[in-house]
Formats: sequence, C-alpha cells, structure tokens
Amino acid sequence: MATDLTLFSGNAVPAHIANRELSKATLALAGTGTTSKRISIEGGVFRMMVGGKEIAKNTDRSMNVAIVSTAPANSRIFYDPSVPYVRGQASAPTCSSTDGVRPNPGTKSPQAASCATCPQNIAGSGNNDSRACRYQRRLAVVLEGDMSGDVYQVILPATSIFGRGQGTQQLPLEAYARMLHGNRVGVDSVVTKMEFDTDSSTPKLVFSPVRFLEENEQDIVDRQSDTPEAEQAIGLNAYQTDAASKAAPAPAPAPAIAAPAPVEKPKAAGFQPVAPTADEEEAIPEPVKATPVDADARSAKIANVLDAWGD
Repeated sequence: MATDLTLFSGNAVPAHIANRELSKATLALAGTGTTSKRISIEGGVFRMMVGGKEIAKNTDRSMNVAIVSTAPANSRIFYDPSVPYVRGQASAPTCSSTDGVRPNPGTKSPQAASCATCPQNIAGSGNNDSRACRYQRRLAVVLEGDMSGDVYQVILPATSIFGRGQGTQQLPLEAYARMLHGNRVGVDSVVTKMEFDTDSSTPKLVFSPVRFLEENEQDIVDRQSDTPEAEQAIGLNAYQTDAASKAAPAPAPAPAIAAPAPVEKPKAAGFQPVAPTADEEEAIPEPVKATPVDADARSAKIANVLDAWGD
C-alpha cells in the first residue's frame, strides 16, 4: 500500500489522473481561488482583462465562442453619477442586484428595498431619458479554438440583451436564444459569433450561430459549465471578478511530482499585447547583473501571459 512518502517520491502521476481537471472539492479544501479572466467590450474593442488590468486587445469586429453558462437572470448595477468615472480605476458599484429583484446583501448603498420601486429604475433617472440603474447579463464563454482552455466572463449591457432583431443573424442575446429555442437547439450546443454592431454609438454585441458543436466539443462545453471559473463568471460583477483575480493565491508548487509535459496552447488569435504604462515600466525591477534583462523582457512577459490565455 502506498504511503504519502512513497506515492509522490519519483513517481509520475498516471495520465488518466494528470489529465483530469481538479475537482471543486479539491480547490475548496486546498484554499486555491480561481483567477477569473474576462473579455471587456469597452470602447467597442475586445479587451482581455486580468485583475482589472488590460493585458491585450483584439480589434477584430467579431469573435467565435461557445457559451458554456449564463446567469439565470439579468442583473442590475448602479454607479453614483456624482463620482466621476476614471478609466482603468476599478471601483465598487454604489448598488447592485444579481437577481434584478432586490439589492445584494452587503451592497454599499442600497437605493431601495426592491428594484421595482427603486427611483434609479425610472426612465429619465439617467442620461438621455435612460435609467440610471443599468441591466446586465453575465456569460461564461470559451473560445472556439480552445474550448478546453480558459473560461472567460463576458458582461453584456442592455443594448446587447434586448430587442427583436431580424432573421437568424446579428440578434440581441435574448432574441438569439429564442431563435435557437424555436429550433430546439441550446445556446451551449453551437459556436456563436459575437460581433460589434457598427451602427451603434455605444458598444453593443449581436449574436449569430456559426455551426453545431462536434460531439467531443459538446462534452467539453458540458464539463466547462460545471467548473468554478464558470460559476464565478456568471455570479460576480466586473469589480468582484477583478478583485477575485487579484486575491487568488497561486497554487503551491509540488516539485516531487513528475507532472506530464505541458501541452502548448496556440496564442490568442487576434489579440495583441498592450504596451505597459509609464508607472508599470517603473515598477519593473532593475535587472540583476548576473542575469541581465534585455529591452524585450516586458513584451516577452506579456506574451507568456497570452500563451496561457489560449485561443
């Protein structure tokens, strides 16, 4: 019988175990948080975000994904208009509701006992006769070229959720889901094209079906829907996701275990590293004399992060 001394002493982990994802029970007991990644659509550009920092962007107008999970309801979020927005500076919302019915427990400053009676939910409470409290819908997606890779959070604004659309192409999310439902197909059984509506003055995504998932792809998407990353993507707002990414501890190393050779992932198609700011450049430590760092070290560092994001 193997003991804790013999099991991991020079023995390679069997492939059928090494290739399995760590279970949610293991992650919970080990205390290793998940590092959430999200794709922002600020400014009409797909932006890779980790811990509130933009690490790459894709200027293509569309992106193919598989939707692995979605929040059960449209959420709501309100920011005090008297507090100016500063791009790149994360701040907690003044009030938010995951279920769209009542403020979340622990909300910074609840605006009403229920969303239905909230003064911020009245037309005209925001700019241009809009509502100050905004609808959102959270999705968990994987990229078409790397379905077994990272799960990303996508948060859609109201303009990307509601509306009728026409036909089967370039539909708002709910109309897209209704179209698929009418054909007895799930949103998690097709490759979906997310693309920017170029006629919209604000960032707005529309959706189209690209193809059915292959049988092995469907199995992967089904498994991805039950991961902690997917649950976090549909359960947290952008501020919470970024905060969770900053707080997530790195897994403890286990040098005694002979891990299988890593599978190289393709670079994230269409995404280019974002140049570091002056403050970030200053934060880079001076190179040690014995191991000098060349001028491309910063770019290489970002490239390594992109490798981990997958396609």
